[in-house]
Amino acid sequence: MPEPTEREQAQRLVAENRKALHDYHILETFEAGIMLQGTEVKSIREGRVNLRDSFARVESGEVWVYNIHISAYSHRGYADHAPTRRRKLLLHKQEIRKLIGKTVEKGMTLVPLRLYFKNGKAKMAISLAKGKQAHDKRDAIRKKEVDRETRAAMKARSR
Repeated sequence: MPEPTEREQAQRLVAENRKALHDYHILETFEAGIMLQGTEVKSIREGRVNLRDSFARVESGEVWVYNIHISAYSHRGYADHAPTRRRKLLLHKQEIRKLIGKTVEKGMTLVPLRLYFKNGKAKMAISLAKGKQAHDKRDAIRKKEVDRETRAAMKARSR
């Protein structure tokens, strides 16, 4: 296995929202910092975070993320945090303005995709997304199955 590059070492994936990739058409992705309390950071480093059913909203010029479940830190003392509290995302003003313009369109939403550490700081990849209809999901599943069968046939043929 090759040695990980400096960039890969600096960026360590903690959690991924695979359900969002299945349920939404991803249009544009932004990298945002996230405001956390001390015990939340330690808990995230342990990998005790779940992005399922999370979403983001733009409220009064700020971006907030909801329903991210960060479990309590295992070695906490009296300091604790609410597991699913709303957390502020740190974006540039022009990015927030762009998101405000796009999210007012019908069917557009902000979805957290990944939570990772980059140079020691917790970062979140959020995306501007449009919900898939049921027939879109069926098409995606069918395409995945065809690709899998094609790869298996090519592998069997090369033997």
